[in-house]
Amino acid sequence: MIQAIAAAVIWVLVLCLLPGVRTRKDHSILIAAVAIATALALNIDPIYLTGDAALGGRNLLDLCANILMVVGIYFLSQAILRAAEFNDGSFRRDRLGLTILGCVTGSLVIAFFSIQAPVSSTRFMVDYGDQPAAALYSAIQFVYIGMVVSVTGYVCFRFRRRMASFHFRLAFTLIGIGCLLALIVVFTVLGMDITHLLGDLSTMGKLAVVYDLSFVGAMLFLCAGLALPPVARRISRRIELRTREGLLKSLTEIWEKATAARKDIRLAAPAEGIESGDVSTRKLHRMLVEIQDALLMDPSAAKLLSEADRQIVTRTESFLATHHGVQERRVSPAIWGRRHGVNDR
Repeated sequence: MIQAIAAAVIWVLVLCLLPGVRTRKDHSILIAAVAIATALALNIDPIYLTGDAALGGRNLLDLCANILMVVGIYFLSQAILRAAEFNDGSFRRDRLGLTILGCVTGSLVIAFFSIQAPVSSTRFMVDYGDQPAAALYSAIQFVYIGMVVSVTGYVCFRFRRRMASFHFRLAFTLIGIGCLLALIVVFTVLGMDITHLLGDLSTMGKLAVVYDLSFVGAMLFLCAGLALPPVARRISRRIELRTREGLLKSLTEIWEKATAARKDIRLAAPAEGIESGDVSTRKLHRMLVEIQDALLMDPSAAKLLSEADRQIVTRTESFLATHHGVQERRVSPAIWGRRHGVNDR
């Protein structure tokens, strides 16, 4: 049941990451999420028994799942470390990390084939964990995971204050908490391995409860932290889109009034003022420039604009400057006042 819950949580993270797969340069988080989710899904009892039977019924699927888990943890840590360095577009090869991962994977294979596990078991470590080779097999995996999440958690807590946006600071905090819970999982598993070897099944059972709670908690916090930035970006883009379309509609009416007497300043085609903007943004920028030019060239046109119109023009200037890096061409307050019939004192 625990494996099914954790797998479902990770697959939800995968779904959150998929919409941005074409625009994202670094796919480490997606690779990590798919690898970890697959590893957890393979440990769900019906899937495990069916899959392992296809491989000969010798618990080879447990080895495959554990290799996928350490690979996923590696890619997860790499993605978080790059994000903390503000260099998520960098692809310099981590030779040391890959070498360690290769050694861990090789050690898992050697330890696995030293275990006497002739029958498929959905409780592999419970049934075969009294063997020293099985304890070593488990320890190799979880010591590696412990080392990786320790470094990752430290980086998250150290660099979270450097994040400019709130959702990134919150994301790094959640990931850091998830890493702390993952460390509890590691120490709990190592404790279970030792108590199993010693035959202390009572203590092993108590540790199993701690394992279940900390494991689910670690998955929840890690997934929440990893899903927050892409989800927040999509929400922000939708809000920006609605704001832009609303401003475009309002500004069109102001543009019609301001440039009615000087239609010669209207451009036949949208200005290429914003290289990376879409059509509506370029149109918004074009109309704003033409309104400002009309007011500068014909002060009497300002009498046609209300205070609400003026506020919309100001909001549009701020919106373009904030979201699209367009340099504002503000009309000075004095000129605004004179155009509205207010004395400049």
